[in-house]
Amino acid sequence: MTTLEVKLDLPDRLAREALAAGLLTPKALREMVKDAMQRRAAQALLAGAQRASAAGSKPLSMKEIQAEVTTVRRERKTLADRAA
Repeated sequence: MTTLEVKLDLPDRLAREALAAGLLTPKALREMVKDAMQRRAAQALLAGAQRASAAGSKPLSMKEIQAEVTTVRRERKTLADRAA
């Protein structure tokens, strides 16, 4: 785990309210960062889907997805076997 020291400049009222609400504890800050990262990943996924749709891409069928997964797994196994 990485330890970071963060300094925030907040208006007095906001700082008091955040402290009172328990939002400035390490656990609360960790959860806020985690939530923000998940939102960012979801937004990136949606943006990518929109770009693909705008470019005329068609969704893959389950059969096509499974074929891709099988190929990747086979390649990883081959690499692992060579490394062993």
